[in-house]
Amino acid sequence: MKSTKLILLIMLLGIGLAGKAQTSKIQAIHYQTGKPVTVEISGEQISKIKPGGKANVSNFYVAPGLIDLQINGYMGIDYSDQNLSPEAFQKSAEALWQLGVTTFLPTVITASQESLLKSFSLLMVACANSKVAPSIPGFHLEGPFISPEKGFRGAHLEKYIRKASWNEFEALQKVANNKISLITLAPEAEGALSFIKKCKNAGVIVSLGHHNGNAEQIEKAAEAGASLSTHLGNGCANLIDRHNNPIWPQLSDDRLSISVIADGFHLNRQEVRTFYKAKGIDRTILVSDALDLAGMPPGEYIRGERKVLLTPDVVKFPEENVLAGAASPISACVTNMMRFTGCSLAEAIQMASTNPARLMKWTDRGEIAAGKRADLILFTLENGKMVIQKTIVAGKVVYEKR
Repeated sequence: MKSTKLILLIMLLGIGLAGKAQTSKIQAIHYQTGKPVTVEISGEQISKIKPGGKANVSNFYVAPGLIDLQINGYMGIDYSDQNLSPEAFQKSAEALWQLGVTTFLPTVITASQESLLKSFSLLMVACANSKVAPSIPGFHLEGPFISPEKGFRGAHLEKYIRKASWNEFEALQKVANNKISLITLAPEAEGALSFIKKCKNAGVIVSLGHHNGNAEQIEKAAEAGASLSTHLGNGCANLIDRHNNPIWPQLSDDRLSISVIADGFHLNRQEVRTFYKAKGIDRTILVSDALDLAGMPPGEYIRGERKVLLTPDVVKFPEENVLAGAASPISACVTNMMRFTGCSLAEAIQMASTNPARLMKWTDRGEIAAGKRADLILFTLENGKMVIQKTIVAGKVVYEKR
């Protein structure tokens, strides 16, 4: 009897030890204070933050992981690919972890309903992988309810652009298990206002983009529940009226935050600085808008029925003299934002982590605070660039520089 009780006691102790969350510590310079800090991690969460740490951490910063709300793919892997495999998706996620991205919304752009249904079906399979799932809280649908006008539609194919349809969207949400959490549309599209209201009621964030909406249409869209402007200054014709254009009403409306591609090509330094000054630190969000070609050798590629040109800096759509997407990661946008505007490291990180989390109502990430999920990056600043040394997602190290 005694031996049986002893065995039972050992088993119970074993269960207790196995169930105990693993703990670890990060010692580095806090990105906000510039002072050494020790961040304690228990399981998936940050458990404690204490001032002080080892003296040799002076070159390493710790910050919340970067959050990219608009990314179409990476390293040759297109999230709209009709043959997307879980293995390819994981490869792209691992490449993004190396760049400090701990959360991202795989972005699917304008296509036929059949193609969109297939894309979200494949993404759901890819995101079922427990290794990548913590980084994917949802998806971004950019289009197809956007402007068909040349310039404003950007590289989106005109033949697939259509009026806003709640029935179509519901069908997509069914396949995506309600994980489409952000949609970009044009406020002037037929049926847009009622669509925006339904999105708001369903908890889907609506962003205005690829549009030629006038001031009244933009104001009504914001009243209906739109809360973001997608890559402001892009998805816009090369020639616009200097007074009456879509940019000023969006800049002036405090109900709309803006996302900005700060790669130095989609917007120039002066535009970025002006947008930042108009919207302020709390309503500016950095995105990469990277295409799957980001990280690939420069040259001509066929993507989504288009011939595009990848340069070392950006992706162009020469046929319509517009940009097709970005080739720079969001980490590059962080350091560019500091260079273009003179903002601090803390402010740049806020625009690439805290602000997008708040917009999307993700209360578990985007900050270094006790109780938040341990999505953290350790990095150095070398020659004006952010160099990621370690990336942690939900308490697990997913990348460490060798």
